[in-house]
Amino acid sequence: MTLHELRRIYARDPLVTDLRAAIQREKARVALKGLVGSSAGFVAAAAIEPLKQNQLFVLRDKEEAAYFLNDLEALLNDYPVLFYPRSSRVPYQTETTENANIAMRAEVLNHLNHSERKTITVTFPEAMAEQVVARKTLSEHTFDIALGERYTLDFIDEVMQEYRFEKVDYVYEPGQYSIRGGIVDIFSYSNDQPYRIEFFGDEIESIRSFAPATQLSTGKMAKATIVPNVGKQLLQESRMHFHEFIARDTVIWMRDTAHCIAGYATSLERAHEHYEKLGSILNHLAPDALFSAPEDLVNGLNAFDVIEFGGSCHFVESEVFNFGFTPQPSFNKNFDLLGANLRKNKEQGYTTVVTAAQPRQIERLYDIFEDRGEAPPFTPLVTELSEGFVDQRNKVVCYTDHQIFERYHRFRLKEGFRKSKEALTIKELMSLEPGDFVVHIDHGVGTFSGLQKIDVNGKEQEAIRLTYKDGDILYVSIHSLHRISKYTGKEGTQPSLHRLGSPAWQNTKSKAKKRVKAIAYDLLKLYAKRKAATGFAFSPDSYLQNELEASFIYEDTPDQESATKAIKEDMESASPMDRLVCGDVGFGKTEVAIRAAFKAATDGKQVAVLVPTTVLSLQHYRTFKNRLRDFPVKVSYINRFKTGNRLKETLAGVQSGDIDIIVGTHKLVGKQVQFKDLGLLIIDEEQKFGVAVKDKLKNLRANVDTLTLTATPIPRTLQFSLMGARDLSVISTPPPNRHPVETILSSFNEETIRDAVVYEIMRGGQVYFIHNRVANIKEIAGMIQRLVPDARVGIGHGQMTGEQIEEVMTNFMDGTFDVLIATTIVESGIDIPNANTIIINEAQNFGLSDLHQLRGRVGRSNKKAFCYLLAPPLHALANESRKRLQAIEQFSDLGSGMNIAM
Repeated sequence: MTLHELRRIYARDPLVTDLRAAIQREKARVALKGLVGSSAGFVAAAAIEPLKQNQLFVLRDKEEAAYFLNDLEALLNDYPVLFYPRSSRVPYQTETTENANIAMRAEVLNHLNHSERKTITVTFPEAMAEQVVARKTLSEHTFDIALGERYTLDFIDEVMQEYRFEKVDYVYEPGQYSIRGGIVDIFSYSNDQPYRIEFFGDEIESIRSFAPATQLSTGKMAKATIVPNVGKQLLQESRMHFHEFIARDTVIWMRDTAHCIAGYATSLERAHEHYEKLGSILNHLAPDALFSAPEDLVNGLNAFDVIEFGGSCHFVESEVFNFGFTPQPSFNKNFDLLGANLRKNKEQGYTTVVTAAQPRQIERLYDIFEDRGEAPPFTPLVTELSEGFVDQRNKVVCYTDHQIFERYHRFRLKEGFRKSKEALTIKELMSLEPGDFVVHIDHGVGTFSGLQKIDVNGKEQEAIRLTYKDGDILYVSIHSLHRISKYTGKEGTQPSLHRLGSPAWQNTKSKAKKRVKAIAYDLLKLYAKRKAATGFAFSPDSYLQNELEASFIYEDTPDQESATKAIKEDMESASPMDRLVCGDVGFGKTEVAIRAAFKAATDGKQVAVLVPTTVLSLQHYRTFKNRLRDFPVKVSYINRFKTGNRLKETLAGVQSGDIDIIVGTHKLVGKQVQFKDLGLLIIDEEQKFGVAVKDKLKNLRANVDTLTLTATPIPRTLQFSLMGARDLSVISTPPPNRHPVETILSSFNEETIRDAVVYEIMRGGQVYFIHNRVANIKEIAGMIQRLVPDARVGIGHGQMTGEQIEEVMTNFMDGTFDVLIATTIVESGIDIPNANTIIINEAQNFGLSDLHQLRGRVGRSNKKAFCYLLAPPLHALANESRKRLQAIEQFSDLGSGMNIAM
């Protein structure tokens, strides 16, 4: 059965046909009962597909709305489904307003105001409660440009200034524009990508969309619509309720009307709270002028067709439809239960469909049943649904793979509008000052002399002007920016300029290549010996391996899949594996290591997992143990916390082979640890280990498969991998729906700290507060307790006993504490998805790698994460400290920029 055939079942369902007829009656009031999981998406999609009216779906919160959005996107291929978020996480704190949210809101309002096609919008009460710009005002401030129209560049410039767009050299986010000769780039708030408009004289010759990172065109168009920020100055001019903005023939679907009305009240209350603290100071409009009240929504609904598809029935006169769907059963990853259920469904004449977002997951399910000697009694469907359901009326059973394996299913929102690392490189280049040293790949070191307009074949273009020795000038086209980079060298030394046409630069490059080759030759000889050694060839995957991988609670990223495949090929080879897996913090390296460890353990080999810190050894032990608890594998650990009889028992278990996987710090390479049959060594963050430990590792891994994991590889380790002496796998794909971590640089301010902690606790999260001085760490804890009296505060540092640290970390992981005041013991690898705010005190004293690792402790769920760097003002810092804090912007997770709030 295909997705189209499944959709057709509900398109022909008599109940859906009656529902469609009820919707078309004047002032329809309909209540839908018995909808569970993704069945609501199937019923809604089948009901609205033939209708011409706009559809507005209001779910209870952002998460529920996002999951429903994904279901509709999978089921309605012919119509765009738009998401309407709130503008910012906190009212009146303008620095937290997210550009992506403003852009999505502008896109929806533009569609509702202009689009002739049916518009399907998904939202939630907090987003609807914010008042929007009036239709007339939006129309007056919307600028449509079409091919063949005539405008002067001065006119375009005036319009963009009136819309309060920022004039830049190269656009990379909504609200920016640039004019270079006859080329105008504009990033409208209503489009995923910026427009590039080319003029021939005053006439528009072409309009294209393009990727800001690469500057390459992605499509041609006849018309472009430019919409300004709908959340700032336009609201000052005229406002209206969101329900007044939408067309009167719109059908409003409410998941829970009473909950939505309460959401309006909550939004207004929170706005009043923040206005009292910040809004009046910033001279903003009062909350009643920016947010709608609950009674506004109640009165507004009287003008629309309303369908309640869940919750209590708000409209007593509603016509009720009961669909009778039941939830997908829970199998607890028990394949005997699953198999029996699927066979029973087949015997009773049900059509059973199992959906998965990835074909690989379907293959794993097939492999599991075939290994058990059964024919898979279901129809696979490669699509993504949020929850399964059972439909007894139509004899349809729809299961999702992530519920079968108890995997965590993440919603997906549009990832447009994000800054990319390439775009930031352009930004950095354009921030050069005249006199700064730059390097051209073909001509060597010169100085930046600014931008200059030059004539190229009769057309005026902007070019980079570079000055070389003896005053030689080189003009570099804007299309060749990738050939230029900023000069980096030893601090305090100035490079010699090269002369254009001189062989000096080519000679310098040739000498460097020869030196690299010489070093490479020596290293290759060293690693050739290892390659020539004979190791253990592991067996191909067993059915247990398929079960383990299928039960991963998150969806594999493409890079995780390729890294896992490469590791398995290495392990199944007779040569010892020596592979480096390099990936950003939180990108899934640990899961790849668990799969490799399990493969070794099921083949009768022992696995050693070497980690740099005691706390991380506990974290990895818990992760490995929880992940493998349903499989016949014994996991233990060794660190300074484990002493006496407990340590003796563990060492005996390692020596006898009773322990399959042992996690530990540098104690693992001590003489007291004797392995019965070590087959795999996993090293996490190798750069954290000293020379003495690495020398011991050389002997330990002579003919043992070795897997190294790192987020910040040292140059030597990375060089070995890049030149082929060690195999390299890069995990650069972020987990689905991972938000960029918003990094905020601020001076030490109690109000900032209080607001950050209160906001995180209000949304049910936890907070790290990093203070790297044990002497006064209790004073910091007292300050947090004073600022937020209801917060539960814990303290952790390296001078505590092993039992104390273990207890504190375990309590924080279990949610006993809201705020953990800690030193850098939490730096590497600690994974607590519920902790999504980290405050780093005296950030100027940390290295770049430390800051990157600490920030990686947050942002590991589908919630927006925040990292506050508390430091003195930049002008008061030493040069190196200032550079580190500024450089962290370039390494922001997923390209998120730094928000300077000093």
